[in-house]
Amino acid sequence: MSTPSGAAELSEFGYAQELKRGLKLRHLVVYGMVFMVPIAPFSIFGGVFDASHGMVPLTYLIGFVAMVFTAVSYQQMSRAFPVAGSVYAYAGRGIAPPVGFLAGWAILLDYLLVPTLLYVIGANAMASVVPGVPQQVWIVGFVLLNTVVNLRGVETTNRANMVFLVAQLAVLVVFVVLAVSAISRGVGGAHWSTLPFYNPAEFSTPLVFTALSVAVLSFLGFDAISTMSEETTGGNRVVGRATLLALVVVAFLFVLQTWLASLLVPGITAFPDADASNNAFYDIARTIAGPWLQVVIAISVAVGAAIANSLVAQAATSRLLFSMARDRQLPQFLRRVDPVRQVPQRAILLVAGLSLVLGLFFVGQINLLASLCNFGALTSFLLLHVSVVSHHLLKRRQKTYGVHLVVPLVGFAIIGYVLWNADVHAKVGGLVWLAVGGVVLLFLHRAGRSVSFEATDAAVGERV
Repeated sequence: MSTPSGAAELSEFGYAQELKRGLKLRHLVVYGMVFMVPIAPFSIFGGVFDASHGMVPLTYLIGFVAMVFTAVSYQQMSRAFPVAGSVYAYAGRGIAPPVGFLAGWAILLDYLLVPTLLYVIGANAMASVVPGVPQQVWIVGFVLLNTVVNLRGVETTNRANMVFLVAQLAVLVVFVVLAVSAISRGVGGAHWSTLPFYNPAEFSTPLVFTALSVAVLSFLGFDAISTMSEETTGGNRVVGRATLLALVVVAFLFVLQTWLASLLVPGITAFPDADASNNAFYDIARTIAGPWLQVVIAISVAVGAAIANSLVAQAATSRLLFSMARDRQLPQFLRRVDPVRQVPQRAILLVAGLSLVLGLFFVGQINLLASLCNFGALTSFLLLHVSVVSHHLLKRRQKTYGVHLVVPLVGFAIIGYVLWNADVHAKVGGLVWLAVGGVVLLFLHRAGRSVSFEATDAAVGERV
């Protein structure tokens, strides 16, 4: 029997090939796009419009440029360490094992709460379509569906991802075609303009930084591609390529749809009240095509968040739990891999159980959940950038100062700014979570379970 592609390089890091390798570049790109949700601006357009004084597409362009630096850092570390642990493995091997644990613990806050957040968003959206059904019922249904799909194996998840992506893109195409037609006909005074990209009467430096805080958070999710490293084929460069490609494609779609939507609300730089802001995109859809498009968009938001996005979020979270358990940093039962489906079965079930309990408890608490998720992701990104410098310049003694010093420094500065200006409740909750992680780390050390990564220079020398 031939050795699966990538199994040999994985063994160099002391791991056996347990997960099934079946993901190619296109699968990872689809995975990343579904995680970022190509139609994400549908639900938050009004808020971003108000924050940017009408320059929503500019906001997404700024966010794209900002996140490219973090994506490049992910690309560099995924080449050096093609394992499933994502930033946990990168910081642990690039800096030091205890830092890796804290990085993994930080992003666990994001990964464990993201499925919950998405189920709550989806239930909230469906409540606007079918108000007679309690939101708790939708949450239970969403969790059961996604768990069954993930347990059936990575091929089933791939097929589901493709179906969901095609459906979202189809809805987006319908909106784009109808929006272009409405603008061309001057519906509601709409006309072609570049003001949404740059309005000299509203543009200011403080506004750019405010927009930056909003825009960066809109792209969170591309990093989850790295959690599938042990299930890819084609070499250790595939994950990095997929990360950048998915980011580019989604950024283009974000900019396109928000530019058209901005043109359809001419003459204003903010919506009059919170209700108008929350329902902005739905109202635009009603204006250009009638109530049917408003309903279609509402349902697509619910399906995109609570099924498509949650599906890949559950998969990513289970791989992180599996990786940390394999290194004895989490309970050993989480490293169990189904011998037939070759997926981390118990980790998937744990994520499902937590999502169900938390989802039922946090019904309607979208803002609180979102702020906590963002803190975990951004903190781990900071450690990712440090790991690039530490591994390539300090440990490997490379002189590639552009990609291994300038890029991570800029990325660190951007993420640090956004984190500094995060919601105060998110920072308090996040710091408490990190403090708990510190206690767990101390316990593991006292119990003799401190992880010791054994990758040699020879093992990573060919990859950097």
